[in-house]
Amino acid sequence: MNKFAAAAIGAVALMVLAAGAIFLFAPTDALQGPVQRIFYLHVSAAIAAYGCFAVVLVGGAIYLRNESISADRFARSGALVGLVFTTVTLVMGMLWAKPIWGTFWTWDARLTSTLVLWIIYAGYLLVRRLAEPGRQAARIAAVVGIFGFIDVPVVHFSVTWWRTVHPGPVIVNDALPPEMLATFLFTMACTLVLAAVMIAIRYRIEVLADGPVTAVAGQASLAATREAEPVR
Repeated sequence: MNKFAAAAIGAVALMVLAAGAIFLFAPTDALQGPVQRIFYLHVSAAIAAYGCFAVVLVGGAIYLRNESISADRFARSGALVGLVFTTVTLVMGMLWAKPIWGTFWTWDARLTSTLVLWIIYAGYLLVRRLAEPGRQAARIAAVVGIFGFIDVPVVHFSVTWWRTVHPGPVIVNDALPPEMLATFLFTMACTLVLAAVMIAIRYRIEVLADGPVTAVAGQASLAATREAEPVR
């Protein structure tokens, strides 16, 4: 068993433990009932998405500065994993909203800004998919990833900047009983571990995918250098 398989198994095991805490340890909410248990994964997935897009931000900035291929790979990996967790956030939110609000979707500031975040990083991945692989595509994607991160604080603070139907920041306001808070923190930690493992695995895939391209680029660069050398 290689280290990536071991890490994946460990991350899945942690998520199983988190599910146990959600359904067996955390008490049932007195107002919303069992559906409130979606909260633990919904919010944890959103925070994991923030972290993934921070990887895109840092990776893109490093690439624009020194054209580090490793930084670009991390940015690509973070964007894909972040999009997965943003999708989980949206789906979990809609499943939670239906019994509470009576509808799967409303054009609330939090929901709308989260959808915009999904579209931005889906666009980032689309740029990487459609553009010719190389320096220009990486630079364009880096700019998209950096400016796209502006929407992360908009999503996070939307419930305090505007009047919304979405619940406020219950963690900051100490609105959770100790058992619920402990369950949330544990679920968040497990979700962040899962996100980190997913990025590491995706990074390895990017390395393998870039192998032939990097080799061809390296051979072309070597040939150009030899041609430029003066004949003695």
